[in-house]
Amino acid sequence: MKTKVLPLLLIGGLAACSPQSAENAASPNASKTATNLDDINLNDTSEDPAYVTDGEEIAKKESAVVIGKAAPLAKMKTIDGQAIDLAKTYGKKPVYIKFWATWCVPCRQQMPGFEKTFETMGDKMEIIAINIGLSDDEASVRKFREKYGLKMPIVMDDGRLAKLFHLGVTPQHVLIGKDIRFAYLGHADNKALRDAIAHVIAGGGTAAMVSAAQVSEDRTYKQGELVQALPAVTLTGAKLSIGGARPGKLRAVQFFSSWCEWYLEKTRPQTAQACARTREQIEAISTQNPGVEWISVAGGPWATAQDLADYRKNHAINMPLVLDKSGALFRAFGIRDIPTIGLFDQNGRLVRLIGPGEKDLAGAIRAAQEKIATGGRA
Repeated sequence: MKTKVLPLLLIGGLAACSPQSAENAASPNASKTATNLDDINLNDTSEDPAYVTDGEEIAKKESAVVIGKAAPLAKMKTIDGQAIDLAKTYGKKPVYIKFWATWCVPCRQQMPGFEKTFETMGDKMEIIAINIGLSDDEASVRKFREKYGLKMPIVMDDGRLAKLFHLGVTPQHVLIGKDIRFAYLGHADNKALRDAIAHVIAGGGTAAMVSAAQVSEDRTYKQGELVQALPAVTLTGAKLSIGGARPGKLRAVQFFSSWCEWYLEKTRPQTAQACARTREQIEAISTQNPGVEWISVAGGPWATAQDLADYRKNHAINMPLVLDKSGALFRAFGIRDIPTIGLFDQNGRLVRLIGPGEKDLAGAIRAAQEKIATGGRA
């Protein structure tokens, strides 16, 4: 998903879909909102060739790492409470997982075909639709399912499944054969996918042994906890640690996606506006409040170094930019909404996470600084 420079091109790429979002009044820092799906035309399943090319390239890189390797154990629960334990399926029939999001245009375009696959081949494969859970919510998923009559099991991810199954792009198809090995990773709904499905249904082979290392859990830091050495590398190759500012400083880390402002303009307008507003506020705070050290961490699907470099150039960003391609930094703080700001004191303590609903970012940061200065914890 390469960052486009011309605004008209950005809008044109999403012209087929124009849902709107409403604020969730339950939490001032939340951007979790049910999406208005009335204008989605799922009869038009033609995908943007540029997205297909970019998406297949990202999936191909992930594919090169995992194809032929043992698939991970995973337990999950659907939005209807159905428990799924892949250990009980492995070796008996193949598994077909599709990662998707309600705001993802090609995901929407592919859903009719995915539903048809479930209805015609659901007895031959374990088929699961995993919503990536990034700037998405169960209300939107349920509304989408109801509107389009989806019957396949749907799971909401918290980042754990994305790690286990090497999510790099949305949509992403993951096929695991009867031999319990990764057989296919792809982005497009094309002949290659259909051939891979036929292959895993017909296939056999020696079953792989699942490694316990593949199901290791990540540490998730909570407010008030000290963040131990959590390394990151900037686009320029500089090494830094996420937690811990210089003496007398507050470190602010923005967790965001470089495509948020333009790609979500139609499908998640509230989130797109929050991303633009936060970027503009950070620019002002950087000048007006020298007591804050800034770092921006870009993650989510479609995260590439080129995309982040384009973002830096298009918006003249001067702060250190970090690409969280594996999602490890997002998972370390449980980031599921973009943009989110993490505040860390000079000792490396996580002071606060500020969600995308905060309109006065400068005020929230000043309040945290004042509380720390008086010996309290924000």
